[in-house]
Amino acid sequence: MTKPGGASAGEGPGTGAGEFALIDSYFRPLAAGASEALGLRDDAAVFQPSPGQDLVMTQDTLVAGVHFLPDDPPGRVAQKALRVNLSDLAAMGSEPLGYLLSLSLADDTDEAWIAAAAAGLAADQAEFGIHLWGGDTVSTPGPLTLAVTAIGQTPAGAALQRSGAQPGDLVLVSGMIGDAGLGLRTLKAGNGSGDGHAVGSGGDEVPGRDYLVERYQLPSPRLSLGLALRGLATAVIDVSDGLVADLGHICSASAVGAQIGLGQIPVSPAAAQSDLAMVDLITAGDDYELLFTLPAGSADALKARLGPDDPPVQLIGEVVAGDGVTVLDADGSQVDLPNPGWQHR
Repeated sequence: MTKPGGASAGEGPGTGAGEFALIDSYFRPLAAGASEALGLRDDAAVFQPSPGQDLVMTQDTLVAGVHFLPDDPPGRVAQKALRVNLSDLAAMGSEPLGYLLSLSLADDTDEAWIAAAAAGLAADQAEFGIHLWGGDTVSTPGPLTLAVTAIGQTPAGAALQRSGAQPGDLVLVSGMIGDAGLGLRTLKAGNGSGDGHAVGSGGDEVPGRDYLVERYQLPSPRLSLGLALRGLATAVIDVSDGLVADLGHICSASAVGAQIGLGQIPVSPAAAQSDLAMVDLITAGDDYELLFTLPAGSADALKARLGPDDPPVQLIGEVVAGDGVTVLDADGSQVDLPNPGWQHR
């Protein structure tokens, strides 16, 4: 994180402070206690993997106006950038170790934004037991962009993948689906604060605004569940693009198909009371729950591994021969899904 990147040596991007002063004030404290970071005084971190462990690495990038709203709280923006990467590690059954951060700061980014973002990261570091290992800061005309690379480890050969699902396997998902999408709609409707209500696509208010907004801005990486799935799940993915789209990724990687029941998909009371149709909830994305397949008859084995703080898991369907995802309604008819989820291009 000592590299000047695109910021001049005397001026930090939009802050009036030098880049190295910003590192000293906001980022070096995030590396305190992490020997791998070398005090953020070198161009790279140095890490010694544990014997018998595979390294697991992932990177996600969040762009203002694409992956978060420009007026989202900076602390939550930074936390989301970290948490979506931790969610990827959870889907691999990996224990997180540390992370790298690259900040492309727009010219109008002030120091208060950086301070709040660093405070959010500090809170998450304490919660998840990790530290900043390094990174880079640059200036840009915009938009503001955060890229996090998370590093984890798992016992050699034990990393969970998307490619092992077999016909006859069960399809399960953790937590609740669709809340994040409804939270985003709430924010876009201008009801991100106020009387504790959310807004559906038709403008109707429903209870749970603060909960729904938090589900969008502050996802919960299911790290403990990911560890519990080691050696048991045949395929795992986190729900980022939408439940149907991400199950389609498992199907593609495993060369299988899947059938799920619309009425079996878990939704929160807030989502159930909204005017969003179920097909919108299951294709909205940003839930960051774990979607996974298990051999038939192994659900009890998973239940025995789960702790009191793990989210509930729900059986929603099964893996079948063929390809693609079929969604069935209560009478067994196929549900038409014009758009299965987020498309990156």
